[in-house]
Amino acid sequence: MSTSVGPRANAARAGLHRGLIEFRASMGNAQELVFGYLLFPVLFLGMAFFLDDGESEGISAGMGIVFTGLVMLIAILGVTTTAQVLATEREDGTLLRSRAVPHGMVGYAVGKAVHIMLMSLFALSVMLVPALLFIDGVAVQGWSGALTLLWVTLLGLVALASAGAIMGALISNPRMGVGLAMLPVMALLGISGIFTPMEFLPGWVQGIAMAFPVYWIGEGLRAALFPAEALAAGEFGVAQLPLVAGVLALWAVIGFLVAQGVLRRMARRTSGSRVQAAREEAMKRAY
Repeated sequence: MSTSVGPRANAARAGLHRGLIEFRASMGNAQELVFGYLLFPVLFLGMAFFLDDGESEGISAGMGIVFTGLVMLIAILGVTTTAQVLATEREDGTLLRSRAVPHGMVGYAVGKAVHIMLMSLFALSVMLVPALLFIDGVAVQGWSGALTLLWVTLLGLVALASAGAIMGALISNPRMGVGLAMLPVMALLGISGIFTPMEFLPGWVQGIAMAFPVYWIGEGLRAALFPAEALAAGEFGVAQLPLVAGVLALWAVIGFLVAQGVLRRMARRTSGSRVQAAREEAMKRAY
């Protein structure tokens, strides 16, 4: 037992270090930072600031826009960013080099998780912190609300990142990866009560929405951001946080197990010749 734990632990530590290095590199890459992580939060902040007019059931328009933006950002970063990064690094040979190192896939997975999680938290902070300071009606409901916001965000990102990893392993063209990954994400956002009240949707559509993490991320964020009286008076009622935690944890565990199998299969099928062919195909698309 000890002979297997040591190398895996070392690989995990190396992955943690790698993730921190990649985070610092992303923070220093202006193009990646602006178009990958800042554009969306700034867009929603602008909408919340200029359209902050009126109130519905005790919730300001600005709060509604910020809430929608946070859920969308978690979903997009968790699924599409993970899928795009994985598909791209399979094509450029990064994954193949990781596989050549003992327990390299462990370090790779840890590094990607740390990198994407830190960048996601940064992007969410860019949206939430200015909103708390400058937009009327935007507030976290005390320390319990802040704690709820943190664990729902982290657990939601983990649950969705597993789905993104599976998509990234199956996507053959990274350029098409973002578009393909966005389709199911936008469909789930559309039926999960983020844009329109759930009561307007057929019962079977509501059932589908409640089977996926996006709906429960929305439920958790409402509990963290919306006043209790507004929740009780509105269509959502009192948030069921134990159920939110259970569903997101279940998705995280099942998704991780499935993703591990898919990634191992993808790693076995990745070879130098495949990477070279992918590079040549990418050069043809570029020209």
